[in-house]
Amino acid sequence: MSVACKGPRGTGGTTLRADEVPQADAPAASSTTLGPGDLIEVRVFEEADLSGPYRVAPGGTIDFPLCGKVHVQGMNTSGTADVLTQCLGEKYLKHPQVSVLLREYNSKKIFVFGEVQKPGTFPYEEDMSIIQAITMAGGFTKVASKNDIAVTRTVEGKETKIRVPVADIGTGREKNFRLQPGDIVFVPESIF
Repeated sequence: MSVACKGPRGTGGTTLRADEVPQADAPAASSTTLGPGDLIEVRVFEEADLSGPYRVAPGGTIDFPLCGKVHVQGMNTSGTADVLTQCLGEKYLKHPQVSVLLREYNSKKIFVFGEVQKPGTFPYEEDMSIIQAITMAGGFTKVASKNDIAVTRTVEGKETKIRVPVADIGTGREKNFRLQPGDIVFVPESIF
């Protein structure tokens, strides 16, 4: 059961407990797609001049030799390999063999701030947990309120705050909480 509450500065919002958040399959699928800033490595069998690293441009394209600007935003690596194979096979090579590997995942990020050692922006990793994110941020400070972590997530266009009891996750009393790209993790200061 969700509880509507007023957010900071009088904005409306919803606060949920971690066990009340619906687990959807769609975000996991979208988390593996390419976006601006991602770095991929393209390998074309026996074509060293075509093989190498390519960064996805802000418009969601890569500038690939012989094919020009190729739109890859929203595709996974397999789909990108298929598009490049088709382009090369139509005009330039007989039976090209193309593979695409993801080297850096920069288009999807999570944000961790508050009472952690190294607050900042971190690359999202598939199936990332809140424990992973806090570890990437250097762990808690001495004054962190470990059971009052707030995760802000956009759900169906609305900002939702989710209370995550990380200390209880660490002791096994609660299930680990999975993050989604764009989540904001806030670790408040303990009032004690």
